[in-house]
Amino acid sequence: MGPSDLRQTILDSAVAHIAERGPDGLSFRRLAKAAGVSHQAPYHHFVDRHGIFEAISDEGFAMLFDAMRRAIATADGDPAAALLESYVGFALEHRGHFRVMFRPDLCASGGQAFDTLVDVVRVSLGPDATIDEIRARTTAMWSMAHGLATLLVDGPLERKIGPITDHRAFVRAVAEQSGLTAVVDRPAV
Repeated sequence: MGPSDLRQTILDSAVAHIAERGPDGLSFRRLAKAAGVSHQAPYHHFVDRHGIFEAISDEGFAMLFDAMRRAIATADGDPAAALLESYVGFALEHRGHFRVMFRPDLCASGGQAFDTLVDVVRVSLGPDATIDEIRARTTAMWSMAHGLATLLVDGPLERKIGPITDHRAFVRAVAEQSGLTAVVDRPAV
């Protein structure tokens, strides 16, 4: 196994641990055992837990950005709902990444994903939209997407409302009920 393969194996073990148990309790010794390497191997690639969390965050934001870009490219006339679906879908599929990405000490690497959201809002609201309107709409969309994703990944939502059999349809219904898509999807003047 080459150095980059070993690094990715350790990173994958960390993501799996976090997806199952959360970031608390993550230790190099536990990672080494899960990855099947010596207890010193993780230290050759990461200085400490923060280094692992940074790598997970960077990888996660790159994947989220890619998912958002694909969602916009294949949106069936509803870019707001497509973005919400891609965000929540990413969180559900990549719980280990999602649980680390928005830590206050790591959020810097999320710029491309956030810029994608701002661009969709800016284009959808049209050239007459003020910066305050763009900021408010972007914040509303991000808050909804992140809140819904968090409630599905770590929160009690399904325990409260019952099982959700089709997450994509559920997210689309939430987007429609919120009224966000009606405003974001209005034609630019």
